[in-house]
Amino acid sequence: MSSQLPAIRSAVRLFLEKMEAGDRTVVAVSGGADSLALAYALSMEVKKLAIQLSAVTIDHQLQSNSGEQANQVVVQMKELGIECNVVKVNVEITDGLEASARKARYVALDELQADAVFLGHTHNDQAESVLLGLARGSGTRSLSGMAEVNGKYIRPFLAITREQTESACSEIGLTPWNDPHNNDSQFARVRVRTQALPVLEETIGPGISDALVRSSHLLRDDADALDQWAEEEIVGSDLHDLDCSYLQGLPRAIRSRIIRRAIYDTGAPAGSLTAEHVGAVEALICAWNGQGPAHLPGGVKVERFSGRLSLSRHQP
Repeated sequence: MSSQLPAIRSAVRLFLEKMEAGDRTVVAVSGGADSLALAYALSMEVKKLAIQLSAVTIDHQLQSNSGEQANQVVVQMKELGIECNVVKVNVEITDGLEASARKARYVALDELQADAVFLGHTHNDQAESVLLGLARGSGTRSLSGMAEVNGKYIRPFLAITREQTESACSEIGLTPWNDPHNNDSQFARVRVRTQALPVLEETIGPGISDALVRSSHLLRDDADALDQWAEEEIVGSDLHDLDCSYLQGLPRAIRSRIIRRAIYDTGAPAGSLTAEHVGAVEALICAWNGQGPAHLPGGVKVERFSGRLSLSRHQP
């Protein structure tokens, strides 16, 4: 098998070259093959650039040996010449173990003093995310998968497969950690990885993962364009007092974006809105029969008065 090192180094180089001298870069390392290969690639590429590189490993404290695993990551990062900090988090189970751990992890990463945080998500992760979005009946934005760049977060491996990172680790001499949760079928993502995608590959034909990722790119372009259009409609508007006739004349894809933005702007917690919530407000605009207000997360109330949509928030 040919070396995978040029491919993974090239993947990170494209993003490092856009950074400025003195920028602080952190690579998040779980100890799995993806993040280990990413750390290696970054360690090699920053040598010729005036960019600071360190690593962080998040100890979710969900397994008895989590501290030992975190220390093993520190050891392997030291072998690569990278200083690594261990950050312990307390996972509050609110939306299932997987989602709650992710939330706690990103809270910790958000607090890092860094210009860029590199994450090891791969082509496989992207395909799994799109399929999960399809199963949830999610909208265009969710089906567009993970962005390569989202604020300070950078995912340079979205075109690199898990097989490539595993091969790279073997070539480098790094020992990946196999998280037991990655084989636990209670998690939807694991079922997608170990059951759904293999069945689709077998019954429909090879290349399903590639097709899902290509679709995510196309859908991201569409979502970006629709978001921009909605933002242009919002400019200069009072999002707490909107003209129903004007909203009704817009395409539903634009109207729903304005509705979501207005509700969140009024005080609904981030990520709390469902299609049913938006649909209730949509009915106030396009299916008006004198119905009462829509009561939404965060104490947000939306009601219609004299052809206008009024948004307010009840303060407990």
